[in-house]
Amino acid sequence: MIPFSILDLSPIAQGSDAGTSLRNTLDLAQHGERWGYNRYWLAEHHGMPGIASAATAVVIAHVAGGTSTIRVGAGGIMLPNHSPLVIAEQFGTLEALFPGRIDLGLGRAPGSDQTTARALRRNLGSDADEFPQDVVELQDYMSESPRQRVLAVPGHGAKVPLWILGSSLFGAQLAAHLGLPYAFASHFAPQMMMQAISMYRNNFKPSAQLDKPYVMLGYNVFAADTDEEAQWRATSMQQAFVNLRTGNPGKLPPPVSNYRDALGPQENAMLDSVLSCSAIGSADTVAAQMKAFIASTQPDELMITSQIFEHSARLRSYEILADVHRAM
Repeated sequence: MIPFSILDLSPIAQGSDAGTSLRNTLDLAQHGERWGYNRYWLAEHHGMPGIASAATAVVIAHVAGGTSTIRVGAGGIMLPNHSPLVIAEQFGTLEALFPGRIDLGLGRAPGSDQTTARALRRNLGSDADEFPQDVVELQDYMSESPRQRVLAVPGHGAKVPLWILGSSLFGAQLAAHLGLPYAFASHFAPQMMMQAISMYRNNFKPSAQLDKPYVMLGYNVFAADTDEEAQWRATSMQQAFVNLRTGNPGKLPPPVSNYRDALGPQENAMLDSVLSCSAIGSADTVAAQMKAFIASTQPDELMITSQIFEHSARLRSYEILADVHRAM
């Protein structure tokens, strides 16, 4: 069976705060390690009241320092927000502290609104159009080349696997061209998933890092002891997604009964799309839905996200999924 991994946004629930969220993140990582998950990734977002992982490298250090075997990384770092040299130094430092356990996934979206993106970079003028050049520059800083005029210390010669993240064909093309593993954001933008997978696999060029294509797909799982409870738990993520897409981002709300009954056709269509790469239900229901998804997409790995309001219920969801994974 393919590996399962965890994607965590360090959600800040209504009535809670960032400190609690970050402590919950470490607790989930420690449980995930014991349950056999392959890697634990955190995502860079800015200006989001419901997400505590903005300082992604810092949170990775927090998680890696509290675990011992699970791989820990970024899913991802939004490279247009940063100097490639700074990212090389940050992840070179992480690799020096936690050798052989750090991943670096790279995305070209800002992970924020444009005003916040400008505040992050000030007057440096970088944008998403420079993303391929920034990736190559970052690779150079982290290589063992003796000809570098600028040294990333730590970072020079760091053995940190790079990944390209994407939700369109652009990332698929770039990952294939550079011979890097590719992670598709099908957990929130599944529309071009099959085209992107095909483009990446058909155009892949082997590299020093990777000799054949490797596809990871994002996937939502809301598992509980009954189908009814799982459907109810999933409404927290549904509310948060609708709020975000309608310009009202906030903290993760508690679940509500019959949430979708109160929505209009446009909001329901939006949720139908985003939930097309999801499993919601008891262990048996989740197993059946995941088997169908894996059969149709043939991924090399699944990156599981579970936006559930109560931390104990989120732990239970990942525990059920770990049991499903072992049975599969």
